Amino acid sequence: MPHTDLPSLRPGDLPSPDRIAAALRGVRNVVRETPLLESPVLAQESGAARLFVKAEGLQRTGSFKLRGALWRLMQLDDAARARGVVAFSSGNFAQGLAAAGRELSVPVTIVMPVDAPASKRRATEALGAEVVLSHHGDAPREVVAAALARDLAEARGLTLLHPFDDADVVAGQGTTALEALAQMAEAGAMPEVVASPVGGGGLMGGVSLAVRAAHPDVAIWGVEPEGHDGMGRSLRAGARVAAPGGPTLCDALQAPMPGVATLAACQAGGVQGVSVGDGPVVRAMARAFEELKLVLEPSGAVALAAVLAGVVPVAGKVVLVIASGGNIAFDRFAECLARAARMQG
Repeated sequence: MPHTDLPSLRPGDLPSPDRIAAALRGVRNVVRETPLLESPVLAQESGAARLFVKAEGLQRTGSFKLRGALWRLMQLDDAARARGVVAFSSGNFAQGLAAAGRELSVPVTIVMPVDAPASKRRATEALGAEVVLSHHGDAPREVVAAALARDLAEARGLTLLHPFDDADVVAGQGTTALEALAQMAEAGAMPEVVASPVGGGGLMGGVSLAVRAAHPDVAIWGVEPEGHDGMGRSLRAGARVAAPGGPTLCDALQAPMPGVATLAACQAGGVQGVSVGDGPVVRAMARAFEELKLVLEPSGAVALAAVLAGVVPVAGKVVLVIASGGNIAFDRFAECLARAARMQG
C-alpha cells in the first residue's frame, strides 16, 4: 500500500553519524561538491579568527535541498518509485525533489502555496514535476499545503514525503556538513562555531548531528527570521512551539514550527537558536555578493547575517557558515541590494 501518512519519528530514529556518512556516499555522484570559501575580510568585520562559507547556493537546483530529497527517494522500493511521490514546498525542496525524481525516474507532484515565488514554480515545472497550487487565505500556508498534499497522496496512491521532518531527509542534508568539515581540514582549520539557517530544521538537524559527532565542543547556532523562530522557541521550551509569524523576506524559512525529528536532532546536536531581521539579511546578501561573488536569497543569507551582525558570538573563533540557497529572481535580488545600499548610506 502507498504511504499516505507521515511517520511519527522518535529521537531514537535520528540518523547516526554512520548513516549520514552512508548518505554522502549515496548521493555524491549526483550532487555537486559545493565550494567552501574563506573570507579574511568578512572574518575581520565579524571579529572571527577565520571565516568559511559553505556555498550551497551553487548546488544543483540552487540549494542544499537536493541532498535530502535524493537520499530519501533512494530509500523507496521499486513499487513506490513507480507510483511516484508528493510533497509540499514553497520552492527549494520542490526543486530538489523534482531534480531527484528526474535522476531516479520517480514521478514527482509538488503542492506549492499560490504566493510562492513564481521563479521557483517555473524551475520546479522545468525539472519535470507537476505543481499543484494551494490557496491558503489567512491560514498558515504550510498547513494548507500539507493538507492538500495528504489528500493527493490518498487519492492518487502516492508516497507522501515531508520536506524536513523525515530521518532520511535529515541524513541527506547532513552531508552538507560532512563535505564542509573535510574541506576545512584540507585548509588546516577546525570549526569552533557553526551557524546555519533554520526553516523546518532538516538542514540544521543534519548539520548539528554531523558536526557534534566530529567536534564535541563546537558551538552550533541555528538562525531564523524574526517572527519565524519556531526552532529557537522550541529549543528554549524543550517542546515544539509555534512562532507568531509576520512579514519577512525569507520566504523559504516560514515553517510554523519545527518538525518532531528535526527538533530532536537539534536538541541532540546542542543547537542554540537566534533570529535576525530583514535589515541584517539584506546587508549579508550584499556583503556575500561583494566579497565572495555569491548570489544568496534572503533565506540563504540568515546565518551570515547573524554572524556579521554580532548576534552569533564569533570573536577570535574559527567559524563555519552555511549559506543554504541562491534561488532568487534578478529584480528581487537587485531590490535587496538597493535596500542594503540605502541602509549603508
